Amino acid sequence: MSNAERDAVDAIVVGAGFAGLYMLHRLRQQGLSARIVEAGGGVGGTWYWNRYPGARCDIPSLEYSYQFSDELQQDWEWSERYATQPEILAYANHVAERFDLLPHIRFHTRVTAAVYDEAARTWDVTLWERSPDRDSEAESTITTRYLVMATGCLSVPNVPDIEGLDPDAPNVHHTGRWPREGVDFTGKRVGVIGAGSSAIQSIPLIAEQAESVTVFQRTPNYSVPARNRPLDPGEVAAVKARYREYRAENWQRGFGADFRDSDRSAFDVDDDARQREYEDRWARGGLAFLAAFNDLPFDDAANATAQDFIRGKIHEAVDDPALADKLCPTTPVGCKRLCVDTGYYETFNRDHVRLVDLKEEPIERVTPAAVETSAGSYPVDCLVLATGFDAMTGAVTRIDIRGVGGRAPADKWQHGPRAYLGLATAGFPNLFLITGPGSPSVLSNMLPSIEQHVAWISDCIEYLESRQIAAIEASPAAEDAWVDHVNEVADLSIYPKCNSWYLGSNVEGKTRVFMPYLGVPPYVEKCREVVANGYEGFE
Repeated sequence: MSNAERDAVDAIVVGAGFAGLYMLHRLRQQGLSARIVEAGGGVGGTWYWNRYPGARCDIPSLEYSYQFSDELQQDWEWSERYATQPEILAYANHVAERFDLLPHIRFHTRVTAAVYDEAARTWDVTLWERSPDRDSEAESTITTRYLVMATGCLSVPNVPDIEGLDPDAPNVHHTGRWPREGVDFTGKRVGVIGAGSSAIQSIPLIAEQAESVTVFQRTPNYSVPARNRPLDPGEVAAVKARYREYRAENWQRGFGADFRDSDRSAFDVDDDARQREYEDRWARGGLAFLAAFNDLPFDDAANATAQDFIRGKIHEAVDDPALADKLCPTTPVGCKRLCVDTGYYETFNRDHVRLVDLKEEPIERVTPAAVETSAGSYPVDCLVLATGFDAMTGAVTRIDIRGVGGRAPADKWQHGPRAYLGLATAGFPNLFLITGPGSPSVLSNMLPSIEQHVAWISDCIEYLESRQIAAIEASPAAEDAWVDHVNEVADLSIYPKCNSWYLGSNVEGKTRVFMPYLGVPPYVEKCREVVANGYEGFE
């Protein structure tokens, strides 16, 4: 490696997903020199890496899209209610080309370190670049005033620590790092470890190809039908005729999405009316099921009515009652991310699909040809790791970032992430987080949340530039108060009541702390108040 190149720009943005692309666009509009550093070979972030069968968004396409450009949202035509990964990736590429962003992106390049120079009030960012053909590597350093982490909430794959498991083996595929050329499972015996969203989306399609599918499940998840369909031109026209108003209305909802939020308790109606509401939500499909009643995320007894309904639907879908029991969660609906599927439960009626309950027979080791549990050996030709991500913090802590006094986020966050508004963390001046821990992020429609954060960061940088302020950072007192508030709100809900990636429970050794903030409208209002009060809580 060489260290011949040393460059300087006003801002470095890490990641070329939707957050990074919009951040770059805003910075360039402000007249600042900015560059995206992206490990992959193209834009798209999550949608560049997650190419597994069945990968698609669980927010309707007409909402999971940018709104900063009215021309863009009017021009782009989505084909389905829930866009597939290829269509979302095509959209990301269109945005990058439309706004001339590609010349300002360094692909195949990772940020390996970032050190804050306290005297100069700048960041020295170390990059490691590998050529597309992997024949050459180079190290370089760029100095920047602003460092923006647009690294995504779900971008660092979580690989389980299992004896003999080689995640780089040619027959092992993590859903979060799927081969660009795809995988042909025809005639193969396939094992799938995991039962979260990527497993629930991919298993029905894998089962259509494979000779056999063995699903290794530790904990079952609730899933509701997607009811995906081609978009009706009349429906699209109706939304686009009042797109701005539609977006504003959704932004006032708890999750920032059109979930048809109810203002009634589950106990404001009798049993028959409650059942009809659940049936209607089930028939329409999608995550709006969780908004059937306003107390489902907060009241155990109300939530139990939704649990019973979904478990009943699982038993209707699965022919074998004992197998249905194993697929039925016992946790509150929503404390793990609610999944959206097409034919997931019905897939287990196929003769060549079987379920292994890892609570009854844990995996002991993986060999090149089998998964071995405490009860036996299951031959596999291919192994799919649908084991999720080191969510919300992994992409930041894996980089050797050194702030004031040489402190690293990995050290500061060892007992759980600490950030003010999910936008900044004390001790790291001019380092901004997009949809970081302590913001609604994964409990919201991510695209509007990304746009809100990017706009806030852009306005903050403009504030600093116009006043010739060299640096800004969150105060420890404001950060502590916000972290306490995030946990107080979470403790009023069902979310901390089961092990989930919301708490980091899926990653061995990670401290169990609830990371996102529950409630879009109060969060947005708090961000506005901070700015109105002269960036209150920053110093």
